[in-house]
Amino acid sequence: MQGNRSRDTSPELAVRRLLHAAGLRYRVNIRPLKSLRRTADVVFTRKKIAVFIDGCFWHGCPDHYVIPKTNVHYWSPKIETNLARDADTSAQLRAAGWTVLRYWEHQAPADVAERVIEAVRSESSGEAVRSGSEAVVVGPELAASAELGDGEVDGVGGAQAVASP
Repeated sequence: MQGNRSRDTSPELAVRRLLHAAGLRYRVNIRPLKSLRRTADVVFTRKKIAVFIDGCFWHGCPDHYVIPKTNVHYWSPKIETNLARDADTSAQLRAAGWTVLRYWEHQAPADVAERVIEAVRSESSGEAVRSGSEAVVVGPELAASAELGDGEVDGVGGAQAVASP
């Protein structure tokens, strides 16, 4: 597993190029909270926005993740642990006042960059709820009142917000 990149993956680089071309400046692969031993792919420190571009295999994408046929006893708990860590990371960041944006590696970089740019340039940023294959930024009042399907807030597990603004 040493060969698997934890940063500077092709999807991350494509999104970062588009963000930079749009004039945004950001930090790469840093801890949004010093006390949290986890890094975000792109961080806008002044706006308190953390962007994660999750790999379909490592983060259990509902569209593309396939349970490996060999060594199932190793991989299943590993992916479940990753999902739990993703949910915990998002919850801790939101509790500290951060906006969390999570996207899948298979999403078009232009779409991801456009949503990130909207979130950064908006006057008030809210919380993120990943809906199936896309991340949606919603205000705190909607996120708090949203009833979720089979996942958690910020979409680990493919949750869908049911409430309307």
